[in-house]
Amino acid sequence: MTFTAAAAEGCFIIDPRTFHDDRGFFFESYNEQKFNEGIGAEIKFVQDNQSFSTKGVLRGLHFQRGEYAQAKLVRVSRGEVLDIAVDLRKKSPTFGQCFEIVLSEENNLQLFIPRGFAHGFSVLSDSAVFQYKCDNYYNKESEGGLHYADPQLNIDWGLPFDQLVVSDKDKELPFFKDAPDFGF
Repeated sequence: MTFTAAAAEGCFIIDPRTFHDDRGFFFESYNEQKFNEGIGAEIKFVQDNQSFSTKGVLRGLHFQRGEYAQAKLVRVSRGEVLDIAVDLRKKSPTFGQCFEIVLSEENNLQLFIPRGFAHGFSVLSDSAVFQYKCDNYYNKESEGGLHYADPQLNIDWGLPFDQLVVSDKDKELPFFKDAPDFGF
């Protein structure tokens, strides 16, 4: 398992060591000790989530505020997504910047996203199973988000905008410049 610091401050790309043979493959997707050593911090995940989506589905950009802020370890077990993290930490050298990475069942890459980021993804394959660990429990009153088509963020979601399938709730999220204090 290798850990590479991403361009976004505090994010890490994790590449598990994969063993292939005539039966298929095996890899260790998570080991708390190796993970904490690899990112240089103590993270205790308390919740695992999974979503299934079809091509063009865009989920995001979401975050949790205050005491319910969440760090996430994200991966794709089927299909391919374009994963996006936006740094909302005002004191960070990468504040307001977006980081993107393709996560897929082929590359088995994972992305660690610390607290203080908005997160989203778009499905590039016919369908995808997206899995993520969180270090804090979800709290509806603490949820926040940014509009996926924010002109300041200028995110290319990997598909034409007319092919994106976005929830009504996500269509109503504010732009970066209009968002209330992120609380980070």
